Amino acid sequence: MNIDNTQSQMRKGVLEFCILSIIRQGEAYPSDIVEKMKAANLNILEGTLYPLLTRLKNADFLMYRWVESNSGPPRKYFSMTDKGLAFYRELEDTWNELANAVNTLTARVEKSNLTENQL
Repeated sequence: MNIDNTQSQMRKGVLEFCILSIIRQGEAYPSDIVEKMKAANLNILEGTLYPLLTRLKNADFLMYRWVESNSGPPRKYFSMTDKGLAFYRELEDTWNELANAVNTLTARVEKSNLTENQL
């Protein structure tokens, strides 16, 4: 198995949740989302982000508004709809359940390794 592929798949699995988390904090411009993701060590390319934003908008989870720019074309700023917020809360519950389960399992493994190493 390839560790890089496994790590990539794990990151892709939480991508929507992370993007929605950023937008939930306030209206966001795509390049701001990219920067926040990079700051959290979750690099994403705009070529990956834009189709995801379009899919979330088409599902009525996001809406956008155009804002005129002094330095180029108008910018599209995304915000969350009520439907998107409800979806986000479901994802948050799922994430918390999953994180707790993984933490429980990995903690048991660590305890088992400690016991084996102490013998």
